[in-house]
Amino acid sequence: MESTEGKKNSLSFYVVAFVYLLFNLRIGVDPINSAIETVKQMGITAPYVVGITLVIVSFIQYAAGGEKVPWSQRLRLFFTIGIFAGLVYGIYDYTGGGLVP
Repeated sequence: MESTEGKKNSLSFYVVAFVYLLFNLRIGVDPINSAIETVKQMGITAPYVVGITLVIVSFIQYAAGGEKVPWSQRLRLFFTIGIFAGLVYGIYDYTGGGLVP
């Protein structure tokens, strides 16, 4: 049986993943267009988010004396940075910054 702490960790992981998807959601004319725009949005921001995550994980591992960061924590950090990237890019996109005159 899974402990209460394990349930809280897995629940918070899924909540962070859902919020990541929510912040990167781009609404289109129909559901297919929305899905395409959301995947495109995630593809645009993913390289930057991965790079920043790798730098932060490397710093954490160095500060911890070389102890490896678990993959669940790495993904949670990726989702958190992705939330901020999705927010900034969404603000830029919805305020007209992405429109070509």
